[in-house]
Amino acid sequence: MEKVNILQIGPYPEWDIEALARNFILHPYYAADDKAAFIEGCAGVIRGVATRGDRGLSRELIEALPHLEIIAVYGVGYDAVDLDAARERNIRVTNTPDVLTNDVADFGVAMMLAASRGIIGGEHWVRSGDWSNKGMYPLRNRVFGKRAGILGLGRIGYQVARRCAAFEMDIAYSDLERKEGPDDWSYIRDPRALAERSDYLFVTTTGGAATKHIVNKAVIEALGPEGMLINISRASNIDEEALLTALENRTLGYAALDVFEGEPKVNARFFELDNVMLQPHQASATVDTRKEMGRLVRENLEAHFSGRELLTPVI
Repeated sequence: MEKVNILQIGPYPEWDIEALARNFILHPYYAADDKAAFIEGCAGVIRGVATRGDRGLSRELIEALPHLEIIAVYGVGYDAVDLDAARERNIRVTNTPDVLTNDVADFGVAMMLAASRGIIGGEHWVRSGDWSNKGMYPLRNRVFGKRAGILGLGRIGYQVARRCAAFEMDIAYSDLERKEGPDDWSYIRDPRALAERSDYLFVTTTGGAATKHIVNKAVIEALGPEGMLINISRASNIDEEALLTALENRTLGYAALDVFEGEPKVNARFFELDNVMLQPHQASATVDTRKEMGRLVRENLEAHFSGRELLTPVI
């Protein structure tokens, strides 16, 4: 296959860069100081884009690339790609589903356990000398037997529910319709009602306009001062202003967050709180999964430019 020119929107691990460079000519948009000049210089030869779920591709960039044929997303989320603009030009879009499902589910449950049992604070208690000076670490909350709510029973949500079931938790979920699953998983369509019956509310729904702020002030208030909100989906799914206010006022007990509006810049109000766990968008960040994600990006690009069927098409 003749080497095709690819615009690379965000950085990838070195192993993915080396593998991509074997079959493609990469143009690192993310490294350019003058991005407008960079696009002007390479737009005429770009036929594909390799991007990331958090960076996507805007209509402005799509329209600036007259020969663009495919957008390959490194990640399961593609809400940051302007799909309408892509459809108008018959541009194909792919993502990397399934390969990150279990890692993200593991991470969500790990945050629940770490926050409930005070694992991060407990280590600091030992390292700081507080254990010897002040005695035992304050009591925390159990997980097993509690009520878990899954907002969005897709691939990731289903795996979160399975893991929670292993802790003998009472499982309920919310989605557009009832999904296949164990008979003892309750279906509650309304997110507010789901939050009201949950001790732990996992946000695992897809992102985009349809789910923007699906976790709003009413949902957060329904979860209540004893509840925990865990987000391993998209920042846009939660009204961050309402979340911050609830955490500050203690009308929500706790939040464990892997995603934020405007990340990696995080609202400084979070740093003043002791009832929130902050993580750097790393739920899928294992070597194993990232290598599989990179492989799918490459194989989708190679399939397209070789005239073969795409492995994981979005459109």
